Amino acid sequence: MSRFGAAILAPLGPRLSAEERSFFARENPFGFILFARNVETQDQLLALSAELRDSVGRDAPIFIDQEGGRVQRLRAPLATDWDAPLDFAAHYGDAAREAMYLRYRITAAELRACGIDGNCAPMLDVARPETHRFLKNRCYGSDLPRVLDLGRSVAKAHLDGGVLPVMKHMPGHGLAQLDSHLDLPRIEASATTLMETDFAAFSPFSDLPLGMTAHLVFTEFDDKPATISPRMIRMIREEIGFGGLLMTDDISMEALSGSVAERGAASIAAGCDVVLHCNGRMDEMAPLMDAIGEMDGEAYVRAVAALTARQTPPEVDIAALKAKLDALSPERAG
Repeated sequence: MSRFGAAILAPLGPRLSAEERSFFARENPFGFILFARNVETQDQLLALSAELRDSVGRDAPIFIDQEGGRVQRLRAPLATDWDAPLDFAAHYGDAAREAMYLRYRITAAELRACGIDGNCAPMLDVARPETHRFLKNRCYGSDLPRVLDLGRSVAKAHLDGGVLPVMKHMPGHGLAQLDSHLDLPRIEASATTLMETDFAAFSPFSDLPLGMTAHLVFTEFDDKPATISPRMIRMIREEIGFGGLLMTDDISMEALSGSVAERGAASIAAGCDVVLHCNGRMDEMAPLMDAIGEMDGEAYVRAVAALTARQTPPEVDIAALKAKLDALSPERAG
């Protein structure tokens, strides 16, 4: 097997152009990611997924952001429309662990039915009163034990459903008061707070196959955003203990400075394994791939290990899972 290009890339539209097909064949990215702009119908998604995999000549993983709430690329009738995770978990109260499992087991089945086998979840950021609104209701809770409990259910649901989970945003986005899509958040919390809460949310998940970095500055440790900070990536590896494939958050987000190619090269130099690029612009993807090249030895080993975690699941009855979920609702219990 040839080495993977050190990127996860996105097509621009609902079908591949000839230029995209040729480019992906040449660069052989590790995988792909889809967005609402790529979504029309189930048949179209299955065709697009097949085109993407055919372009690289292998069963490449295809990711999406299907958290539920605002961040949900597939909508009804293709997939279930869910409340935001924070509101959903609060609604189910003490039954939230089982409810979150059922919700994301349903999500996994819906994604696979469209040819998608990776999801950027669980989100293990711990919500605070000051957490920026772009992130807050995407969280699972405001205390560490609840985030750990629900995060494990979400991860298990994906793995059981044959979908690769990507935990995010390492080493923790919960204290951010700016939207990193637009600005660079600076976290000035003490090392003790970060280690005992935000970073601690990821340590028990060192067994998961994939993780995603955060575009944040943690001033107690470095003045560079975590994605391009060798020190922060070393902390993710050595102190948090994550041994899986580490991808960047979208490298085109405005939290980072410099060209996309420069950002990508800096993230690889810092210790990330694979660069996520989401907007589908060829004028950014081509120089990015020139700058980052193929995965090195350790990154390649982690990439193969991540793919090995992708299993073919047993078929499930989505209606039956939804009935189980409905029975857990406090409204039904009352």
